[in-house]
Amino acid sequence: MLGRLLRHVFFPQVRLRRAFPEATLKAIKAAERTHLGEIRFAVESALEPGALWRGESARERALEVFAELHVWDTERNNGVLIYVLLADRDVEIVADRGIARHVDDARWQAVCEALRQSYARGEFLAGSLAAVEAASELLARHFPADGDNPNELPDRPLVR
Repeated sequence: MLGRLLRHVFFPQVRLRRAFPEATLKAIKAAERTHLGEIRFAVESALEPGALWRGESARERALEVFAELHVWDTERNNGVLIYVLLADRDVEIVADRGIARHVDDARWQAVCEALRQSYARGEFLAGSLAAVEAASELLARHFPADGDNPNELPDRPLVR
């Protein structure tokens, strides 16, 4: 518990900003042209002290962020959140019920594992772009773009 607390308290914000540049925004915009789904990418350097005290997991936090960002609030219920908690070196994907009907948890976990491995090698941008591409491929398979493709959620990654 003490080790986790120290990682969360002392994770440098500068490292966070350097690891996740604006290129992720461009990737999300381009990817969403191929499907009717919505992708949100959220990176948090650390949990708040109260969440640490409660022993909140990255998965629990990802579910909270999914709700906070209204990823569930799309016409086809096909929003996907890619959530990164850097202090714990953990990655979670939360898929809304529309896409979850078509893609099982094992497939999302494979995307998470590939992302974790990229981050372990220090390949933050490449890993993030690959995760966005993988999620987009799954969304395009089940919700291909048609003539009308409104952007229902912001594309800008949440980095805090």
